[in-house]
Amino acid sequence: MRRLRKDKKMDESILLAYLVMLAIGLVMVYSISSIMAESRFGSHMHFFKSQLIWALISIMAIFIITRLDLQKISVYSAPALLAILLLLSLVFLMPARNGAHRWLMVGPFTAQPSELFKFMMIFYLAFSLSNQKRNLGDLKQLLFPYVPIIGLGLLLIVLEPDLGTTIVIFLTALGMFFLAGARMKHLLAGFVPLAGLASFMVLVMGYKKDRIIDYLNSVVDPLQGSYQVKQAALTLGSGGIFGVGLGEGRQKLFFLPYPHTDFIFAAIGEEVGMLGLLIILSLFFYLLWRGLKIASGQPDRFGYLLAAGMTLSLFINIAINIGVVTALLPVTGLPLPFLSYGGSSLLVSSAAVGVLLNLSRRVVTR
Repeated sequence: MRRLRKDKKMDESILLAYLVMLAIGLVMVYSISSIMAESRFGSHMHFFKSQLIWALISIMAIFIITRLDLQKISVYSAPALLAILLLLSLVFLMPARNGAHRWLMVGPFTAQPSELFKFMMIFYLAFSLSNQKRNLGDLKQLLFPYVPIIGLGLLLIVLEPDLGTTIVIFLTALGMFFLAGARMKHLLAGFVPLAGLASFMVLVMGYKKDRIIDYLNSVVDPLQGSYQVKQAALTLGSGGIFGVGLGEGRQKLFFLPYPHTDFIFAAIGEEVGMLGLLIILSLFFYLLWRGLKIASGQPDRFGYLLAAGMTLSLFINIAINIGVVTALLPVTGLPLPFLSYGGSSLLVSSAAVGVLLNLSRRVVTR
C-alpha cells in the first residue's frame, strides 16, 4: 500500500549536492577566468563577481520555488510560454554577440530567453499531458497545441542560432511525450521530418556545416578536428590523473576558447585532473538519480512528468556539453549546468533543482 510521506521533508541530499557543485563552479570560474578578466576588464574578479551575484539569485529562486504550489501555478504555464516567445523574438533586435542573437540586454544584465523557454516548456507539458481528457493516442491531440507553440519556439532559437539549446528542448519534449504514453510511431513521425530538415539545413544550406565536418574529422583523431576540439583534447590530456594544480592551468591563457563557459569541463580537468572530474561526475550522477527517484515516487501524473522532465533536461544538457568537450559530439555552444559561467544557465538549472526539492515533499512510500 502506498501512502504520502507525512513528514513533508524535502530531499536535503539534493540540496547538499547542488551547493557543493555551486561552490566548485564559483571557485573554478574564478581560477579559470581571472587572467582573461584582468586583460579585458582590468579586474581579475569581473567574471567571479557576476557569477556570485547570479549564484545568490539562484539560491533565492530555489528558496521561493520550494514554497510554491507547483500544480496551482502550472495553469499559467501556457500564457507564460507565449510571453517567452515574445522575448525570443525581441533578441533579434539586440546587438549580436559572437555572431548570435541569443541575449536580451538590460543595462549590465543579460538573459537568454531560450533558457526560460526550456524551463517553462517542461511545466507546460507536465500540466497539459497530465490532463486525463487528453488522448495521446489521437495524432490530432498530439499535434495540437504542442507543435505550433513548441515548434515556433524551436524555430526562433535555431535562428539565433543556438543549436545546442534547440536539441536539449526537442529531446526533452520528445522524452516527456514518451513518458506520458504517446505512441512510438507518432513520435517517430515527428522526429523523422525534423531530422530531414536538419540534414537539409546542414548539407544544402550550409548551416553549421563546418562544425559537422570538423566533428567527422575529430572522430578519427581529436587533433584533426576544429581548433576548439584540439585545445579541449590537449587541455584534458595535460591534467592527467591529479591535475596541474588549482590556478596553475596553462590552456586558459587564451589557448582554450571559452574556458570558463562552454569548455569549463576541460579547463577543470587540467587543474584538478581525472580524479576531480570523477567527483564532479559523481555529483551529477547523484543529482540525476535522485531526480528519477523523486519522479517515480510522485502521487500523480503531473508530479511524475514535471520531475522527470526537469531531470531529463539536466541530463541531456550535461551529456551534450561533456560529449562536445570529449569530441564525441559536434561543437554546440552549450554551457555545463552549475559550473559554467553564465547567469541564465545557472538560474534555470538551479530552478530545476528547486522544482525537484519541492516535489520531493510529495513523494509517496510503500
